[in-house]
Amino acid sequence: MRTETIEVDERFGKEYAGRYVFQEITWAKRNRILQKHTRYNPQTGSILTTDYVAIQAETIMASLKEQPPSKPIAVEKLLSEDTEKGVPIELGELFSRIANKLCTVSRQENTFLSEPSEETNRTQPSRFIGSAKSSDGQ
Repeated sequence: MRTETIEVDERFGKEYAGRYVFQEITWAKRNRILQKHTRYNPQTGSILTTDYVAIQAETIMASLKEQPPSKPIAVEKLLSEDTEKGVPIELGELFSRIANKLCTVSRQENTFLSEPSEETNRTQPSRFIGSAKSSDGQ
């Protein structure tokens, strides 16, 4: 499996300085993370909600194989909205890029993970709308 090692200096704070090793995760692990944070309609199977931030945080943690001995990175810190308790934005974005590259997140998925979903409608129209036969028998 592919790996990537980075050395982080003290620009994000002393607690984050050190060596981080990321490794590609398996297809099964990636899909379990996606399923865990996606709610589906039980009748139609369509997606009701997806927590892209949680998916990204868990993907980072799943691919993070080594970090400094103080273990400064945890899911809770990646998900924290408190500036005192959370990971600095630039560091989180660096980790996201590395994890996405190693875990082959597609360009479309990466767009979902890095932009607010309300900005554009990414639903693609079906080529077959209007071509289904009526089910009333006529």
